[in-house]
Amino acid sequence: MSEFVINAVAREDEGKGASRRLRREGLVPGIVYGGDKRKKPVAISIPNNELIKDIQDESFFSSILTVMLDGKEDKVIIKDLQRHPARPEVLHADFQRVTKTTKIKITVPLSFVNFEQSAASKGAAKFAVEKNTAEILCLAENLPEALTVDLSSAEVGQVLHLSDITLPEGVEIVALRRGADHDQGIGYVYSPRGAKAGK
Repeated sequence: MSEFVINAVAREDEGKGASRRLRREGLVPGIVYGGDKRKKPVAISIPNNELIKDIQDESFFSSILTVMLDGKEDKVIIKDLQRHPARPEVLHADFQRVTKTTKIKITVPLSFVNFEQSAASKGAAKFAVEKNTAEILCLAENLPEALTVDLSSAEVGQVLHLSDITLPEGVEIVALRRGADHDQGIGYVYSPRGAKAGK
């Protein structure tokens, strides 16, 4: 799993004026909250250029991150990120602490594999992705980098759903906890026009 370290500084000033000042200095206002009940939320600031570099890597959003603050580290996940609509600038970042005993809710990518090994692919069929992420619930130690969807037995006309994903131990898909009505489609197999079987 990717190891991201965020160097943060605690900030005393809060409010819109203070946030604007931080942004002018190239810093992003943020907050770290949750986790152990004895730990209070902490207002922080982070260098914008470091955060911009980190978020270029998609795995940043589905990884356990380390926030370094006053020589101590907190394990966190990113819960919210507000970006500037026009400039390469983050306006605010929310981080939630994780513990060994508390389940986290986080969005991870779906990785579709082995379609080229399927009979459908050999018959010139194609696979169209409808959904490339899923929200999961798990303990931090069980967090996968991605959920793998094996397409080796995919058939023409087949629609795959969230329930078709083989989940690692200790991982649940949030939508499926709400019932079968929430079993969304994640992709489907189709024959392109003019494709002939066996070609």
